[in-house]
Parts: sequence; C-alpha cells; structure tokens
Amino acid sequence: MKLYEFKAKELMRKHGIPIPMGQVVSSPDEIKALPGPVMVKAQVLIGGRGKAGGIKPAETVDEAKKAASAILGMNIKGHVTKQVLLEQRLEVDKELYLGMTIDRSRRGMLLMASASGGMDIESVPDDKLLMLSIDPLMGYQQFIGRRVASFLELPKEQATQVMGIVSKIYELAESEDAELVEINPLVITKDGKVVAGDAKITIDSDAMFRHKEYDELEEDLTPLEAKAKKLDIAFVQLDGNIGVIANGAGLTMATLDSINMFGGKAGVFLDLGGTDDPEKVREAMQLMSEANPKVILLNIFGGITKCDTVAKGVLEAIKDIKTKVPIVARIKGVNEELGREMLSNAGMISASGLSEAAEKASKESLR
Repeated sequence: MKLYEFKAKELMRKHGIPIPMGQVVSSPDEIKALPGPVMVKAQVLIGGRGKAGGIKPAETVDEAKKAASAILGMNIKGHVTKQVLLEQRLEVDKELYLGMTIDRSRRGMLLMASASGGMDIESVPDDKLLMLSIDPLMGYQQFIGRRVASFLELPKEQATQVMGIVSKIYELAESEDAELVEINPLVITKDGKVVAGDAKITIDSDAMFRHKEYDELEEDLTPLEAKAKKLDIAFVQLDGNIGVIANGAGLTMATLDSINMFGGKAGVFLDLGGTDDPEKVREAMQLMSEANPKVILLNIFGGITKCDTVAKGVLEAIKDIKTKVPIVARIKGVNEELGREMLSNAGMISASGLSEAAEKASKESLR
C-alpha cells in the first residue's frame, strides 16, 4: 500500500527523520496562516505531479489559497487531487538521494544513496549510486551510515546528520513493514540542516493486519483500477498503448519484457490468475476495452485454465463490447487447438509462441 507524501512524512517524523513544517488541507478555506513561503503540493500516488502543474509556490495566504484552488480537483494521470500539502519552502544548497527497499535476491534490505538527488534513481549512473545489502540477522550497523556519508563526501556536520537519518530509515522500514522508503530529494539547506524534501513509503499489503491505523485510508485509485479491484482482477495501468491479458504473474512479466524487446510498450496489463470462468474472462475483456489500448495481446498458458474456456469468454466479451481493436492471441496448453480455432475463426491474429505474439502486437501498436 502506497502512502501519500504527508502520511509518509508523518511516519518519518515519528521515527526522528527531520521534515519541513507542513499542513494538509482539502479546501482553500482551511488555509489560515503560513510558516513563511511554502510549496503547495498535490497529494496523489503517481509521479510527474510537478510537470503536470501539481506543485506551486506561494508567499502569502492569498497566494496559497489561489494555488490550492488550482490544484484541488486536478486530474494527474488519472488520479484526482483531493488534498494538498502546504509545506515550508526549503532554502536548498544540495540535493541527495536516500532509499531503502527489499532485496529479494539476498533476502534482506537494500540501501541506496546518491549525491544526485531530485531525479529518477533509474537515471543515475552506476558510479554515482551506492547500493548496500543489509544482512537481516545483523541488522543495521553503524559502519553502514559511515559508508554512506563517505560515499556522499559530506562535511562532518552533515555527515553526522545523514548517518542518523540512514539508521532511522532502516528502523522505519523494519518496524512499519515497509517495502520501500525513499527520500528524494534529501535536502541540505543553506544553513546546514538535512531535511526530507519529499517522501515515498510503500507498506507491505500482507502486513496490514499489524497496521490497523491504515484501515481508514482511502486508496488513490483511477476509476478503472477501482472497478478492477471490485471485480478482484489484478490490473495495472502503464504508459504505452498495448493491452496485455495473461494468466499468472510470471507469464505477465515475461510478456511485458517480450513486448519491450520488439519496440512496443504496454499500456495496461490484466492478470487472470488461474481462472477458467468465462464470465471472469468476459469481465477482463470489458475492462481492457475501457482502457482503450491500440492493440490487445492475449497470452494464455492453459494448465489449470482451459484454453477453450478462455476463448469462449473472449468471444462473448467481443460480442458485447463490439471492439474493433486488433487482438493478437497466443494460447498454449489444455484444449489449445480448440481454443485457437475458435479465436482464429473470429478474425483474431494467431501466434504460436510468445516472441511471435509480442512481435505482432508491437507492429500493430506502431502502425
């Protein structure tokens, strides 16, 4: 579960990580006073809010109200802004990056640090990024903080502050069941203070039974994501124009990778899991059509799932939604010949393997 920035910062403050003074409002009328110049920031669970106009400066209460009015209700990549954070503006001298996530390959936490803060961590060159795996049996050790401070080449005063923040990030991640804790940027102010400028925290959904305090939090879902959740269908929206329907997380990820290899880009993917219920397949196809992809790639491996059953659900859905979007179908497994015949007779583009399906879908998407 992703937390809004203001909630993430509340957790950081709880664990002793310095944050700017701030106030969350859902209406401009709630703004009565400011701690000085502020940034008015949209509270949405999606990146790119700054480029979308979701972050504005304000010097006075009137300016803050005007900025809040402009941002509240703003649609940022399908996420409607319902709250804004008014936060003390920092006098920035330097921006760093600190993050901690789960390192599943080593079964522990992975600490990341860079002197290149304020940009996507994926864009940072390898030689500018420190990555340290933390042994869960040893836990956090002081040498880890010293290693980070040395890598960032910080003066003694700021090095001491950063070492303290690194230890607090680990403490937060461990005690709050966080899958991700990220401060980007971690700001060094002109008066030498180290403060969390932005914050992202993702809590492990499987640990929610230990965190009843999040039960009342409203999830920031797009209309399609909300509909998928109600239907109990795994649904993720991306930035491309190919709609992917597959069954099983591994097959879905392999399909996305194959699409990328052939120059395509997925815009949404649906994971059917192990269902062979035609109604479930029909609902998935209906949902996919509402996402408005340029082409749909259907990739089904029939183990528990029967290929002819999936084909039946797809055909029923097409009859209902009357889509003209090209569909590339690759199905393998139980009753695959029958299922393939049913889909081919309906005019779908057939593919015998994953690479062939991904290549055909990518070509269709680029037309």
